[in-house]
Amino acid sequence: MASADLTPLVTGNWKMNGLAVAEGELAKIVNGAAGLKAELMVCPPATLVASFAAAARGSAVAIGGQDCHAEPSGAHTGDIAAEMLKDAGAAAVIVGHSERRTDHHETDAQVRSKAMAARRAGLLAIVCIGEQRAEREGGQTLAVIGRQLDGSLPDGGTSANLVLAYEPVWAIGTGLTPTAADVAEAHAFIRKRLETRFGAEGGRIRILYGGSVKPTNAKELLTIANVNGALVGGASLKAADFLGIAAVYRSA
Repeated sequence: MASADLTPLVTGNWKMNGLAVAEGELAKIVNGAAGLKAELMVCPPATLVASFAAAARGSAVAIGGQDCHAEPSGAHTGDIAAEMLKDAGAAAVIVGHSERRTDHHETDAQVRSKAMAARRAGLLAIVCIGEQRAEREGGQTLAVIGRQLDGSLPDGGTSANLVLAYEPVWAIGTGLTPTAADVAEAHAFIRKRLETRFGAEGGRIRILYGGSVKPTNAKELLTIANVNGALVGGASLKAADFLGIAAVYRSA
């Protein structure tokens, strides 16, 4: 299957934002999902996963978590297990986001363990990779994301248990975006590595782009070869902006 034939995935990462009243924005997203040739997902903070999953049940919008612990249970105060997210109604979980790697010093090995935990619980793992600005300016982008791919992905990756999200760290929340050529190069590199490691299945694993995606640049970014959707940060907090990005995939 060619990358262009994959069903796109547009995922909103709400990060540490959202109270119960935000269910109104979710309702707007659910109502606006009709007619899209893409899957939509919202990843709210853990406090909202259960209520959002209940509100979105039976709709075209899936709910995911933002992180999980590698263990299914135990003395890990403040953490949440992949099984708990599944039990709350989540379909997926983001692991290895740059803010987790930076703020919590998560290693590739830890990200890999979390991706394995997601699989154990029956969740889709959305594994994030991406370079820092100094690494980009030093010409190290492909070396960095190659190392992250090798260290962060468990064996046995398939389109059913794994999604990749390429997010240049310097583009997240800054308003800066790489050029279309830069994105194309990174995604082609990721696709080749996935196919080398997972064979034909590597061609079916979706690769999302993330980093200051908004309605005004979505068409340029999401129509690049090997870009199979988006991981959206701040612009996903407002239904109009999130749907404006997903509208790239609207049926004619």
